[in-house]
Amino acid sequence: MDILWKENGTFKEEGTEIGESIWIQKEYRFGKDDDFSGRIAGPTLKSDISCEVAVIGAGLAGVLIAYMLQKRGVPVVVLECRRAGEGITKNTTAKISSQHGLIYKKLLTYKGEQRAMEYAMANQLAIEKYKEIIDELNIDCDFEVLPSYVYTLDNEQRIVQEVEAAKRLGLPAVFTRETALPFKVKAAIRFDNQAQFHPLKFLDAVADTLKIYENTRVTQIYKNGLIITEHGSVKAKNIVIATHYPFINVPGYYFIRLHQEREYLAALEGEQKKFDLDGMYLDADPDGFTFRKYKDYLILGSGGHRTGKYQPPDAYRLLERAANRWYPNAKIKYKWSNQDCITPDAIPYIGRYSVRTPNIYVATGFNKWGMTGSMVAAMIISDMITGKENEYRKVFIPRRLMLSGSRVLIKDAAIITISLLEEHLKIPHDKLKDIEKGKAGVVRYAGQRVGVYRDNNDKYYFVSTKCPHLGCKLEWNQNELTWDCPCHGSRFDYQGRLINNPAMRDVFDACVKRRNK
Repeated sequence: MDILWKENGTFKEEGTEIGESIWIQKEYRFGKDDDFSGRIAGPTLKSDISCEVAVIGAGLAGVLIAYMLQKRGVPVVVLECRRAGEGITKNTTAKISSQHGLIYKKLLTYKGEQRAMEYAMANQLAIEKYKEIIDELNIDCDFEVLPSYVYTLDNEQRIVQEVEAAKRLGLPAVFTRETALPFKVKAAIRFDNQAQFHPLKFLDAVADTLKIYENTRVTQIYKNGLIITEHGSVKAKNIVIATHYPFINVPGYYFIRLHQEREYLAALEGEQKKFDLDGMYLDADPDGFTFRKYKDYLILGSGGHRTGKYQPPDAYRLLERAANRWYPNAKIKYKWSNQDCITPDAIPYIGRYSVRTPNIYVATGFNKWGMTGSMVAAMIISDMITGKENEYRKVFIPRRLMLSGSRVLIKDAAIITISLLEEHLKIPHDKLKDIEKGKAGVVRYAGQRVGVYRDNNDKYYFVSTKCPHLGCKLEWNQNELTWDCPCHGSRFDYQGRLINNPAMRDVFDACVKRRNK
């Protein structure tokens, strides 16, 4: 049998994020005194099984794909290396909307009316599908129907053009200057009948209807559909890769056509009257802020940037200053970050993984809109596997032509090239004694580049700066005390433990292990 993919190295326990999101706070998945009150963990695969479809990844996309297939009578299992929903899904803002920034004018210009219509209607239908599943399973997930806004502080013309484009595509778009934000805006586009919810309450309820093997790490995939895990195997006719970032490099070559971006979020409490928003809000400027309410909290987000390229250097301080300016009597209860896969043309990749792997499917590149993106992926992939024609499928085909994304593709290629060269050629100039407490640097040790973090107790932590995915140079993230890859978005804590894929193992080697001892 030909191996399609094999894990490169031994994986250790994942690292942790700097803060827990509001969705995974102790009060939801764990009750007081650590009494468990959320979903019971699924079993670990410890035998050899077979099925029609194996879905790898139990985030929102994987769970929804499996749910729709199971509803059609397809035998399906889900394989998850950790717990369901505890990857990217737990950190989302959980806006269910077809309003994805100012995208529709761009789609009409570069994709044409037919493809723009497919994108618009697929995402609008996704909202209705959430309502259907919530009603079917009687899920209590704080689902609310609300308008969604994109506002501008200085460029009214962009809003006017987007309203015209959205209306042309049949979307519920309205021009307005009135918002419930704590500051004046120049103009805004409002989409009515959008929604928000608690993503883990929803996911847990759907996951309870599925056969999910948790704490089950995939280590090998064969071309004939055999999947090897640490303690058992799955023989499947079809495989769906729903792991946020696709981990099979060849074929597919997604590492050339995806990068990852981060955003920082905080949940504020203490000013319920000022938190009384009438909907969800997003600045048209990528450096602006996102707002939404959840119960007595206000979720505030900003500071987005490409993973591994850190501007601003202290994103959480940016949120604190904004909170103090607009909500001076509030305090930050939770703060966390999220990471998203970005495609060059801002449209997800949903469909067959590659021409050479007709039995493998992929869902990735949701461009910060994973709620509707996940549902669209579930609709399209479940149709493809069961032989049903999907009228929205073509705009999401992974092998599409992307003229509108050519600049992004060129920029991504340049970043990858520079990072690879720096890892091999750039000589580090940091000195161990000069690294400040709470900071990190890169030194030369035993003939190799070594990343060093010095904690506030004067303890040093040494890691390799070579990303185990494809060898790019890791960069220090002072916001979260992590080592991050600017090429493809892999992230590691200051001890070198993996946090985010596509890398599949920690950043240790023999030299670093000796030094850490």
